[in-house]
Amino acid sequence: MIIIHAQFQITPNKEQAFLEEIRSLVASSREEEGNVSYDLMKDTEKESVYTMVEVWKDSAAVETHNTSKHFTSFVGRAPEYLAAPLDVKVYEANKVER
Repeated sequence: MIIIHAQFQITPNKEQAFLEEIRSLVASSREEEGNVSYDLMKDTEKESVYTMVEVWKDSAAVETHNTSKHFTSFVGRAPEYLAAPLDVKVYEANKVER
């Protein structure tokens, strides 16, 4: 399983436009083959900071996502909303059975 945390620091006066723009990315990404979850989280301590928490079955699913039209379209427009460079961390994980 691949887990991705993509942190967005948004320019405050562009926050509403960012949220409208990212809504379709979230919906389309959740429908992709190999997607386990795709959730945008708002930081409760920092203003205008969000983290996309993505979980994918494998690296092939991530590769397909990264070349999808909805993802590449969003990435092309994302810089207009960002107050700082996007911070992306990728993790490889195994599910722990309890």
